[in-house]
Amino acid sequence: MKSAIAGVTILLWFVRSPPASPAEGGAPARFFFIQLSDPQFGFFEDNKGFSRESANLEKVVEQVNRLKPAFVVVTGDLVNLPGDAAQAAEYLRIMKRVDPKIPIHSVPGNHDVDNVPTPGSIDWFRRTFGPDHGSFSVQGCSFLYLNSGLLVHPEKCPKEAEEQLRWFQAEIKRARSEKPLHFILFQHHPWYVGSPVEPDDYHNIPAARRKGCLDLLAKAGARATFAGHLHRSAEGRRTGAMEMVASGPVGKPLGADPSGLRVVWVFDDHLEHRYYGLEAVPAEVRTSGPHDRKF
Repeated sequence: MKSAIAGVTILLWFVRSPPASPAEGGAPARFFFIQLSDPQFGFFEDNKGFSRESANLEKVVEQVNRLKPAFVVVTGDLVNLPGDAAQAAEYLRIMKRVDPKIPIHSVPGNHDVDNVPTPGSIDWFRRTFGPDHGSFSVQGCSFLYLNSGLLVHPEKCPKEAEEQLRWFQAEIKRARSEKPLHFILFQHHPWYVGSPVEPDDYHNIPAARRKGCLDLLAKAGARATFAGHLHRSAEGRRTGAMEMVASGPVGKPLGADPSGLRVVWVFDDHLEHRYYGLEAVPAEVRTSGPHDRKF
């Protein structure tokens, strides 16, 4: 299935030099990518308009085109009102300004497919934005993205939830066999916010499905899961070798973090990442200071 912006079946990947390496000495990063989350058109004005979301995403596109990452992933909540044609059209209009050499992967959030997804809401997402789950590879690294809404509330979509679970298990098996340099996931809901054994709430994947998936990811040697949903950053939480990273929003913040984006550098033996407010992305992106993450 082909994405409305860029097909997730592998396109020709262009080799780019990363911005100034975050590492002090040592080998440079192999490549870097940018994670965006929660542009959520309509949230600032309670669906009465989306001028602020448009302004923020236009700033993001300028930064993306200047920095030239290997790819961009948007971890959900592209719109605020599920099925809203105007909000979706504005998101697509601005994202189409991204350099076509930079692949874009748009992942569904609960505001895209509804808090309790239905076959109809998932079909709308697929027709409008592209696949709701998929995989791709870059320079020996494997990337997966999931429709986390089917993990949180599968009850109205048992067929779709079962199909995604079978696909996920097959991808895990493939990763265990092929042993990619890094195995990285993207989804909207974090597996957890503070602890892998925390109680269920609106912000995480229910424990009944969380534990089994985390066990599979540990066996596959997953390096990280990048998510959104919180409208603030929550990083540094780990399950074995895997870090759970939730990023702040492109759109309306709900915490101390400003609207922004995350840059992730991929090295041979580790990842490094940093969240930048939209007004603080430097001409040469570097990680320095107390908030850097290396894993």
